[in-house]
Amino acid sequence: MFIWSKEQNWNMYFWVIFICFLYALPNIASQQHLEATIKIRADASIAETEDNYVCATLDWWPAEKCNYDRCPWGDSSVLNLDINHPFLASAIKAFSSLRIRIGGSLQDQVVYGMPNLGHPCLPITKMADGLFGFSKGCLSLRRWDELNCLFLKTGVVVTFGLNALRGRYHIRRGIWGGSWNHTNARDFIEYTISKGYPVDSWEFGNELSGHGIGAQVDAKVYGEDLITLKAVLKDLYKKSPSKPLLLAPGGFYERQWYTNFLQASGSGVIDVITHHIYNLGRGDDPRLTKKILDPQYLSQVSEIFRDLQNTIQRHGPWASVWVGEAGGAYNGGGYLVSNTFLNSFWYLDQLGMASKFNTKTYCRQTLIGGNYGLLDTGTFIPNPDYYSALLWHRLMGRGVLSVDNNGTSFLRAYAHCAKQKTGVSVLLINLNNNTEFRITIQSEMNFKLNVESESKDDSLTHGLKKMVSWVGSKASAGSIKREEYHLTAKDGNHRSRVMLLNGRALELTEDGGIPDLLPSYVYNDAPVLVSPLSIAFVVIPNFETEACM
Repeated sequence: MFIWSKEQNWNMYFWVIFICFLYALPNIASQQHLEATIKIRADASIAETEDNYVCATLDWWPAEKCNYDRCPWGDSSVLNLDINHPFLASAIKAFSSLRIRIGGSLQDQVVYGMPNLGHPCLPITKMADGLFGFSKGCLSLRRWDELNCLFLKTGVVVTFGLNALRGRYHIRRGIWGGSWNHTNARDFIEYTISKGYPVDSWEFGNELSGHGIGAQVDAKVYGEDLITLKAVLKDLYKKSPSKPLLLAPGGFYERQWYTNFLQASGSGVIDVITHHIYNLGRGDDPRLTKKILDPQYLSQVSEIFRDLQNTIQRHGPWASVWVGEAGGAYNGGGYLVSNTFLNSFWYLDQLGMASKFNTKTYCRQTLIGGNYGLLDTGTFIPNPDYYSALLWHRLMGRGVLSVDNNGTSFLRAYAHCAKQKTGVSVLLINLNNNTEFRITIQSEMNFKLNVESESKDDSLTHGLKKMVSWVGSKASAGSIKREEYHLTAKDGNHRSRVMLLNGRALELTEDGGIPDLLPSYVYNDAPVLVSPLSIAFVVIPNFETEACM
C-alpha cells in the first residue's frame, strides 16, 4: 500500500488549488466592474400603487389543457385544486393579505350552481367544438363555500371574474351577439353577500375586448351591459357597509375598443380598467431566454402602459388601472423558463415598470398552474418568482419615485417609499452576465427660490437642485446601516429552480413553512454591489425624501 507523506499531501493540495485558479482565471478576467449612479427624485412621487399591488390568479383550466405537447395544469383549477394542501395555506399567509383574481379563458363558460340553474352542475370537459376546445362548466355552491373557507383563513382579498357571455350567441368567426343574461350572476352575487364572503371586486368577462381571444363582443354592447351590472351591484349591496369595485374589460388593450366601451358605459360606471399582458410571446419561443435578458425588448411594453394611461385620462379619468393578468409567455408559459430564476428578471422589471404608470394592482398568472405558477403545480413548492413577489410585497411601498439611472440599459432601477417604515426601497436588476455594478444612490430634490426684483410686482422663480449622496459616498452617515436582499441562482445557473437570498437557498422549512427572508446589513458609506445576472432589493432608512413622509 502506497502512503503519501505529509509534505506530499500539502504539495498535492497546492497544485489542485493552483489548477482551479488557472481554470477560473478567464472568467475572473472577463468580469467587468462598472461604476453607476442612481438619482432618486425625493420631493414628489410620480405614481401610487395599492397596498395589494402584488396579486396572483387562479384559473379554470382542467388537467386536459395542453400546449406544445405538454399538459402543465394538473389539478390546479378553481374546480379541483387541493385547497387543503398545507403548503398552499402557508404560501398565501406569508403575504398577510394576498389579492387573488379568479378568472381566465374559460370563465365565460362557467355558470354558478344555484338551485334554479335548471340543469346539473357539471365540471368542464374536453369538447372539440367548444370554446377553446372545452365544454361549459359549473361552479357548485359547495365548492364556492370551500374556497371561501380558504380565503377567510389566509386573509385573501378576492377579485372574481363573472361570465359575460351568458345569454349571448355565436354569430360568426368569433363574434358574439345578443344581450347578456345576468340572472345567474345576480343570484350568485346575492348568495355570496348572504354568506358574508368579502369579495372585494367583480370583473366582467375575460379577453372579449378588441379582436378577442376566442370570442369578442362589440364595445358598445359591452359598455351597455356594464351599466346593467352596475345597477345589479348597487341594488344587491345597498344594505352592505362596503361596496365592491367593478372591473372591466379584462382583455388586451386596443385603443379604439377601449375608448368606445368607456364612452358607451359612461362616467362612474366602472371603477377599474383591467388589461392583460403577455409581452414575451409564445411559451415555446426558442428566443424566450434572450427576450427576458434584452433590456430593449423589455422596455417595448412601456408603450402599452403609456397609451392606456392617455386613453384613461381622456375618456375615463374616474377609473384606475390594473394589470388583471400577466404571465410573460402565453399558453401556460415557457417550460423550464417561466418557473426558474431567469423569469424573475422579466417579472420584477415589469412590476417596476407598471408601477411607474400608476398601475394600482398587478395580477400574476398564476398562483398555481401552468409553467408560470408561483407555486409548482404538482408539489406546491414555491418557484423562484414566488419569493420575488413576496419580497416586493414586503419591501416596496405605495409611493413610486422617479429614478435617473446613468448606468447602461442592462442595469434596471426602480424606487418606492419603503413599506411600513421610513426611508426608500430600491430594486436593482443586473441583466448583464459579466458585469458587476458598484452603485451610488443619491437623493435629488428641487427647491424654489423667490428673488424680489426692484419692482414689487415682478419676481423670478429659480429652480435649484439639491443632491445628497446617500449610498456609496463618504459624505453619508457611515454609522447607519441599510438592508440588502441579493437574489442569485443556485450554482450560477440562471435556469435553476432554486433561488438564493444572500447566498442561502430559499427552501421550505421542515414543517412546510415559508423561510425567513433575512437581509444582510451594510453600512451606508459602502457602494451597493450588484453581481452579474442578479437582483437586489435595498432598503435605505432615513433616506432624505419629502415624498415618503
